[in-house]
Amino acid sequence: MKKIAIIGAGGFGREVKMLIDQINVVSPKYTFIGYYDDGKEEGILINGFPVLGKVSDLNTVSEEISVALALGNPVYKKNVVGLVENQNISFETLIHPSVLIGNDEVSIGKGTVICAGNIITCNISIKDYVTLNLACTIGHDTVLEDFVSLMPGVNVSGEVVLEEAVYVGTGAKIINQVSVGKNTTIGAGAVVSKSLPENCTAVGIPAKPIKFHS
Repeated sequence: MKKIAIIGAGGFGREVKMLIDQINVVSPKYTFIGYYDDGKEEGILINGFPVLGKVSDLNTVSEEISVALALGNPVYKKNVVGLVENQNISFETLIHPSVLIGNDEVSIGKGTVICAGNIITCNISIKDYVTLNLACTIGHDTVLEDFVSLMPGVNVSGEVVLEEAVYVGTGAKIINQVSVGKNTTIGAGAVVSKSLPENCTAVGIPAKPIKFHS
């Protein structure tokens, strides 16, 4: 059994713990040891499991353990990955047993978390540290670059490119053959029918940028 901890002890962290439990029901693989979280006091219990320390404490761990990223914010994910320099720590890819993944040309990178109910069809590239929350659909010939996060119920049509650190809010829809530039946030319920630039927040139907950031 592989020892595993979760980075992030909030609500999504508890859901990722459930994901690990359900993987173990199908095929026992992990021994869950607790959480790392900069915002929680070390030693407190989350549903019976301890907060083991801050993210930086992973750099002092002397045994090999895996960690799962339970963070929705792409910036937080990127910062955390940059902080962890200990060769004993590996970022685990977790895929819920209910996820439907096509047999043809689907690749999924390290540190990615794919929750229950996702459908991933064919000729799809999901890169590193991607988060697919509950019940998303990813259409053919789509690319999700590093640190992308999709919240529950997002639908991505075919031939879409989401560049690095794009965040897509709950229930948003992205129409086929569009791209979204890096570090862009798409609001909940938005419909993206045309390509969006990088470093913006876009909302509405159709989605339009309402502000830009560096």
